Amino acid sequence: MPYRPNAKKWPISFYAEEMNNTQSRRALIVGMGISGMATAIRLRQIGWEPIVVERARQRRTGGYFVLLWGAGRASAERLGMGPGVPDHGAPDTVHYEIDRRGNRTSTAILGSLPGGPRTMLRGDVENAAFEALPDDVEIRFSTVPTEIQQDADGVAVTLRDTANGDTVTERFGLVVGADGLRSTVRGLVFGPHERYMHRLGGITCAFQLSKPLPGLAQEDTAVLLEPDRDRAMWVFGFQDRIPTVMLTYRSDDIDSEFRLPPAQRLRQVFGDRPTGKLLGAVLDEADKVKDILFDSAEQVRMDSWHRGRVVLLGDSAWCVTLYAGMGVSAGLVGADLLGSMLQRHPDDLETALTEWEGKLRPVITEWQGTAEGLRQWFNPSGRREKLLRLFWTRGEEWPVVGHWVRRFFMRGRMSKNADVAAV
Repeated sequence: MPYRPNAKKWPISFYAEEMNNTQSRRALIVGMGISGMATAIRLRQIGWEPIVVERARQRRTGGYFVLLWGAGRASAERLGMGPGVPDHGAPDTVHYEIDRRGNRTSTAILGSLPGGPRTMLRGDVENAAFEALPDDVEIRFSTVPTEIQQDADGVAVTLRDTANGDTVTERFGLVVGADGLRSTVRGLVFGPHERYMHRLGGITCAFQLSKPLPGLAQEDTAVLLEPDRDRAMWVFGFQDRIPTVMLTYRSDDIDSEFRLPPAQRLRQVFGDRPTGKLLGAVLDEADKVKDILFDSAEQVRMDSWHRGRVVLLGDSAWCVTLYAGMGVSAGLVGADLLGSMLQRHPDDLETALTEWEGKLRPVITEWQGTAEGLRQWFNPSGRREKLLRLFWTRGEEWPVVGHWVRRFFMRGRMSKNADVAAV
């Protein structure tokens, strides 16, 4: 029986009665984010029976600024999400570099070049995925896996209802871990997080504002760079959305960053000098926002994304980080291609997963590799890096040099726009 957000939740004991059903095309998808819902859509398209479990009590809404490149758009179209992910970027956006005193300089960020991404909120993509999800896909909230055991014929998963503590063990033909950076599935099947998570030495905080900031139009983008203190603030404007903001800074002691509430820690980091109107308004917003991302910048690096009948996808498997700007696109591409490989090899799961990973890994590795350079873009670590960033932003406007700058950035966009999941 399918469960939808506004319907009655069936007791977990109900599902035990279905355990003896055929399992070969029954897939458990752990995580109801973009990657998880996209996987459920694609598996249903090829005739599988996906069951989605989610730790949260209800579907998350809201979100922060994300980019959707051509690779992700192509997969979104095949998944039936296309109409739900329009570009919310404003064509007449002005980009400013600002300081705390209120000085500002308009600057280019190469947004005028062809082949750029669509800009939107993460919630826009999640809503599109949810709307495209077939009505007969079963969803169980407040549910987490606690044990995963495989044999030659399937996977036995013990699931716990976190609301009442009930547990049930069911069998599946495939388990997909799409449950984020600190994946429960990865921990149960592949081992401790420390084995796979690679820290980039920074903290990122992102959230949506409740109103435009003083002195900025709703569609304007602004950046405050303070390389002498290894920190930066970005404001991302939209034509029909309230702006979102990202604050990022470097830290030598990542574990200590989570001892205080995010808003309080941000005031410690950014409040050592007068904030000025814009930064002050952002910190005031952080005090009251409910949906806030505050986390360390970490990539997941693994030799293999699958083990037997368990496969990881999205941030669970590779996490390119916010700096790379490819997280949403990579999740959609991975889900789309996974379905295609399972359809191509319906009776050989190992071959399907091996070919899926073989085609996907080179581009994921390339996208991960861009994160360090783009981290310097978002948060230059010193004066040299800031001057280099200035060269790239202003170089487009210079005779002769502009041609090579544009050519360099266009080459960098090729893999982000290629239809990686096309088969």
